[in-house]
Amino acid sequence: MRANREDNLMKLVIIGAGFAGMYAALSSARLRDIKGVTPEELEIVLVAPEPTLVVRPRLYEPRPETRTAPLLDVLNAIDVTYVQGTAESVDTTCRSVVVGGADGGRTSIAYDRLIVATGSRLFRPNVPGLAQHAFSVDNLEDAIVLDRHLKSLADRPESEVRDTVVVAGGGFTGLEAATEMPARLREVLGKNVTTRVIIVDRNEAIAPDMGAAPRPVIEEALRKLGVETRLGVGVAAIDDTSATLSSGERIETATVIWAAGMRAAPLTAQIPGERDNFGRLVVDRELHVVGVPGVFATGDAAKAACDDMGNYALMSCQHATRMGAFAGNNAAAELLGEAPIPYLQKAYVTCLDLGEAGALFTRGWDRKIEHVGTDAKKIKQEINTVWIYPPKPVRAAALASADPQRVTDL
Repeated sequence: MRANREDNLMKLVIIGAGFAGMYAALSSARLRDIKGVTPEELEIVLVAPEPTLVVRPRLYEPRPETRTAPLLDVLNAIDVTYVQGTAESVDTTCRSVVVGGADGGRTSIAYDRLIVATGSRLFRPNVPGLAQHAFSVDNLEDAIVLDRHLKSLADRPESEVRDTVVVAGGGFTGLEAATEMPARLREVLGKNVTTRVIIVDRNEAIAPDMGAAPRPVIEEALRKLGVETRLGVGVAAIDDTSATLSSGERIETATVIWAAGMRAAPLTAQIPGERDNFGRLVVDRELHVVGVPGVFATGDAAKAACDDMGNYALMSCQHATRMGAFAGNNAAAELLGEAPIPYLQKAYVTCLDLGEAGALFTRGWDRKIEHVGTDAKKIKQEINTVWIYPPKPVRAAALASADPQRVTDL
């Protein structure tokens, strides 16, 4: 059922301006351009609170307020309409999205095709004191709050509470936050202050998703940096001066960073499709939400098969970028009478920052180690400062960057 409108304008609406949403906009505009269709015939609309890409993979670094990139010039260059606001509700029967503005007003936008690229959020369980006392690097606002808190520690007298940081979660985000922390603390507190950084994780081994092969490299980096671990336990309670573990151990600290798991953004719950344990919408190989006509999901909002070997896309910018290009192309293709392109992402790499201990670069789902230390660090820095940023606002180059058949598999 098409949205009830008198005009013949087709409308493709994208919710979200993260990596997946950005590339969905670029890719759909690319196909529109190739087919010689004008924006007056197919309007592409991107809805987001700000016309900005938050470079989320860098929020564990100092100065998080600088980890953003403007998108408005890029969107204007490719004739994508930007609507400022937050998508509050989706009606998949009437094919409309209600967008709430900062002024409290609401606007209903009809769509012919919808791409849900709403990303993910940190999973925050009901741990006593977590909401009041824990910090995170999940979003820009949280990362700025943490950065200000760390700087404020310099105003406190030296103590174990001041000089200890607990990171809850020993996965990718937790490791990058923890291994960056010794240098960040020295910058704030001085080189001669003795600090402690402790990773707490319920798994029996650090970095459980990385597998056995890279683990010795990670463990050696933690030893080099003096980062401690508490494995097989969780954080049971947090207050303003301590974290209590499920083992009963009480660690005196004013800084607990929560990095224990992700869930798809809540808007996905409004789409009447099947979801996995992370709240991601189940999609087919062309990234349609299964059983919901006219709706695609991509990035962290989608559970998508990467290949025919049983591998599924992870909640990462690497997967979101490529998935976004396929979702944008396929949504536009349906409106323009073109054949969709099945999503495929055979190549998979990880590049884990390990602070002053360098980095770790692996390739493949079996995490074969290719680079460690300073060599891997150079790759990580290039990824973080070049590869994941938006293209320049030059129409031809921007559109070319989103060819789903060529979007980089690192």
